[in-house]
Amino acid sequence: MNANIATTHYPAAGQNERVERRALCVLVDNEPGVLARVIGLFSGRGYNIDSLTVSETEHEKHLSRITIVTNGTPMVLEQIKNQLDRLVPVHRVVDLSTTGPAIQRELAMVKVRGTGKGRADALKLAGSFEARVIDETAESYVFEVTGASDQIESFISQMLPLGLVEVSRTGVVAIARGAEGM
Repeated sequence: MNANIATTHYPAAGQNERVERRALCVLVDNEPGVLARVIGLFSGRGYNIDSLTVSETEHEKHLSRITIVTNGTPMVLEQIKNQLDRLVPVHRVVDLSTTGPAIQRELAMVKVRGTGKGRADALKLAGSFEARVIDETAESYVFEVTGASDQIESFISQMLPLGLVEVSRTGVVAIARGAEGM
């Protein structure tokens, strides 16, 4: 299973520039309003966020890590990075898609309703994705599945005909491979 963050190329509307998918990690002060400022940068300029996760990572230093997955042309992505880097509570911005090998993961909880053969098929499919049963009733399962976003998408799409009821996803978390930190 290849968990590297892939750069995806799409034809840009009306241009010859490619659109790339990037995972940006932003180290910020853990204080009120910081997330709103970071998100405001995206919304104020019309940039879309595909995935967003935030958590305090260094309690003693009061630092949080924001992982943002977004798409854009190389020029737009560079502009986003530069604008993020200029925000006052931001300590560092790292584009994990360009700094070398990185790992990305996402967690999803997937609720599937069914009885009989459909129920057995859902359990078998979950096993092939190494999904865990975290809740079970006579008429439903809730599965926990972790992996790259495309694996999560595949699991969800294959559960759809088996009685998919609901999905809750965490968003992407990412980290560079190797001994160096952010």
